[in-house]
Amino acid sequence: MQNFSKKLNRIADDTNNYLRKIFLKKKKYSNLIKSMEYSVFSGGKRFRPAIIVNTGKIFNINYKKLIIIGAAVECIHSYSLIHDDLPAMDNDDMRRGKLSTHKKFNEFTAILAGNSLLTLAFEILSSKNLKLSSKVKNELITSLATYSGFLGLAGGQYLDLTLENRGISKKKIIDIQNKKTGKLFAFCCEAVGIIKEQNLKKRKILRDIGHDIGLLFQIVDDLIDFKEDSQNVRKTSKIYKNEGKPTLINLLGYKETLIFANNLKNKINKKIENYGIKSDDLLQSVEFILDRKF
Repeated sequence: MQNFSKKLNRIADDTNNYLRKIFLKKKKYSNLIKSMEYSVFSGGKRFRPAIIVNTGKIFNINYKKLIIIGAAVECIHSYSLIHDDLPAMDNDDMRRGKLSTHKKFNEFTAILAGNSLLTLAFEILSSKNLKLSSKVKNELITSLATYSGFLGLAGGQYLDLTLENRGISKKKIIDIQNKKTGKLFAFCCEAVGIIKEQNLKKRKILRDIGHDIGLLFQIVDDLIDFKEDSQNVRKTSKIYKNEGKPTLINLLGYKETLIFANNLKNKINKKIENYGIKSDDLLQSVEFILDRKF
C-alpha cells in the first residue's frame, strides 16, 4: 500500500500542477481566482482523479488526458464543497482544518467562486489541451453536466437537505448518496468508456462500478465522522447536527454500516477483477477507501 500511496501522490501533484497553470494564466483577469484557488488547493487527496487514472490504465489511455479530465472533476468537486458549507446548506465554518471559503472571504464571494469553478470544469474539457475528438469531448461534457446537475450531485444535495430529520428508508438513503457522491465517481469510471467510444452496455458497467465506489467512499466518510465525533467531546454539537442526516449509520448503526461497507467492497472488487491484471491499481483504490482509519 505504501507504493500505491506514492502513485496517489503523483496523481495529486500532477492534477494540482495542471490546475495551477490554469489559475496562473487567469489571475490577471479576475480577483475571484484567489478564492477559487483557496478552495481547490485546500488539501484534498485528489482521489477522484486517481479513480480516472486507475480506470484508464485498464484501457491504456494516455496519462495526460486522464489528468486533464481529473482536473475538471476536481473543479466540480471543489465547487460543491464551497456551496455545501454555505449557511443556507450545511453551515460549516471549517473545511479540512481551514476556514471554509465563505468564512475566509464572504458569502457572495464563495457563491461566485463556486459558480466559476463549475463553469471552469467545462472550459477544461472543451480546451485544445485535451487531445480528443469533438464527438468524445461533447459526450464527456454532456455526461459531467448531467451527473453534476439536478439528476446528480445538485439533486442529491437537495434531497439530503430536504429529507433531513425525517425517517426514510435504506433504499432512499442509498439513492441520495448515489446522487450526491456516487454520480461524480460514476463519471470518473465512465469517462474512460466514453474516451474508448464503448457501447452503452460497456459504459454502464463502468458507470455502475463508479457508483458503488462513490457510495463506499461516502459510507466510509460517515463512519470516520461518527467515530471521531463520538470520541471527541468538543465536537458534541456536531454529533447533534448529524443526528438527523439521512445516513446509513443513523438508520442501521455503526456496526451494521461497517458490515454493509465491507460487503459493498467485495461486490466492487468482483466487478473490477473481470478486467484482469491491469485493474490492480483500481482494486487498490477500493482497498485504500477502507484503509482510512475509522
